[in-house]
Amino acid sequence: MFRKKAARLACAVAFLASPLLTSASHSQTLTMRAALARALAASPRLTAAERDVGIASGQRIQAGALLNPEVSYEQDDSFGTGKYRGTKSAETTLQISQAFEWFGKREARVAAGAAGVETAAIQRQAVRLEVLSETAITFLNVLGSQRRIQILDEQVAAIDRLTPLLQRRVEAGASSPAETGRAEVASALVKADRERLRSTLAGARRELAVLMGDTVAKFAAVSGRLDTTGRPPSFQAVVAAIDANPQLVRWTAVYAQRNAELLLARLRPYPDVRIAAGWRHFNETNDDAVRLTLSVPIPVFDQNQGNILSAQESLAKTRAERDANRNTLIVIAGRAYDSLQGSLRELAILREVAIPKAEQAAQAISEGYGQGRYTLLEVLDAQASLTQARLREQEALQNFHVAVATIEGLVGNPFSLARESSR
Repeated sequence: MFRKKAARLACAVAFLASPLLTSASHSQTLTMRAALARALAASPRLTAAERDVGIASGQRIQAGALLNPEVSYEQDDSFGTGKYRGTKSAETTLQISQAFEWFGKREARVAAGAAGVETAAIQRQAVRLEVLSETAITFLNVLGSQRRIQILDEQVAAIDRLTPLLQRRVEAGASSPAETGRAEVASALVKADRERLRSTLAGARRELAVLMGDTVAKFAAVSGRLDTTGRPPSFQAVVAAIDANPQLVRWTAVYAQRNAELLLARLRPYPDVRIAAGWRHFNETNDDAVRLTLSVPIPVFDQNQGNILSAQESLAKTRAERDANRNTLIVIAGRAYDSLQGSLRELAILREVAIPKAEQAAQAISEGYGQGRYTLLEVLDAQASLTQARLREQEALQNFHVAVATIEGLVGNPFSLARESSR
């Protein structure tokens, strides 16, 4: 069930970030879908979780094993003195014995082992969701950094396009030669910001490469779109969905395992029966006889009280651990949900007011500059305002999709959004 949910999550996250995905066969461009698939195949955490399932399976097999029989050989009345010198008067016994467990001890061990396998299997699904979510978030960081660098490239190009016009204005005496240096400074500052972003992008690319099993990024760029958003469901719906997270579901299996361990601890003081049958030979008379033995330990001194108390406390601790785990997930989901909502509000302001007004102002001032109605400082300031608004938009879009990926990793299902058209 969780494998299907994880697959649905991978597809949904890929759709969120890249509705128009580039073909995975493209060697230079990495898509979300390809990144998720490679991360699942290369994740050492997922491999370790799969080994945990194997370990638990081995323990469950061992829990069902029957006790081994014992073979013993005894020799009495030999190597003494008098008539017991040597082995002429020896009595030899060859015996086989078998211990039998009673009161459902073996069944309790098997139940604990089976619950351990289920716990490990569910934990593997939790790790799978974590890998998907972490990879999606890193992919989105790369995609967002790429887009912000493109915006700065466009600003540098816009400043550079002013250079010929600026030169003509200086030659005509309409502008001071110092304005050329001012334009160069503005261009250099934008380039400095771009280099800082490139450093951030390099780190995000390396992190994504490591998640996919590489030490360096072997892709030229990532492809996808961030401009599609949507209205999320209520936070109460998110909290209700968190209960399906494998991290919480596994506590049901943990409870069953600890309950079986408590039962086993309570049954341990009950004695097992050991039955033995042997063949005794009397050398002195050359006679033979059958020997039968029945032994039962008496639980007088050790009644396993310490282990019983420990198992009781461990069982009682389970509910508190689950509640603490659930509270942690709700806090993480709450932070992501608040970030999501804040990003939507920020996008609304940027798209409805800031960006359109900045575009209008930048266009009007740029045209007016050629006519001598505005100064270079006003042109640069208008371009900078437009660039900052567009950078804020991309940052808000990235934060929105990162929050969605975070919540999807917590609820274990694709995050249902009421889609809105992109700007």
